[in-house]
Amino acid sequence: MTKALAVAVALTLSALPAQAFEIGFEWGALKSCTNGSPNTVDNPRFELTDVPEGTKFIRFKMVDLNYPSFDHGGGTIAYTGQTVIEPGSFKYKSPCPPSGQHKYQWTATAQSKKSGGKIDAAKAVRKYPE
Repeated sequence: MTKALAVAVALTLSALPAQAFEIGFEWGALKSCTNGSPNTVDNPRFELTDVPEGTKFIRFKMVDLNYPSFDHGGGTIAYTGQTVIEPGSFKYKSPCPPSGQHKYQWTATAQSKKSGGKIDAAKAVRKYPE
């Protein structure tokens, strides 16, 4: 390969967009809750895309974007290459707006250690009730 061709290939490869860590989720079969007193429930089913290399754990945390000071909790799971996190992997406080519809955001943080070593984070937002 000529030097010019090698440089052109390197420039082309460096211009390709990096894969982005993403998550998706569905509320699933949640018991209806609109009284402001959340239930402790199993996590929703999560779908993971392009989990960063070196990830050993993923920490999940949910925030009510309409009332961010309320701690809905989440959980940390060992990551072994799976693309789906099934319900029952951890417990959290369900969405339960006291009136109307709220927006909830799940953040999944890819980590190299159980209690830290952040590599990247992905977020997904859904309304509840939908």
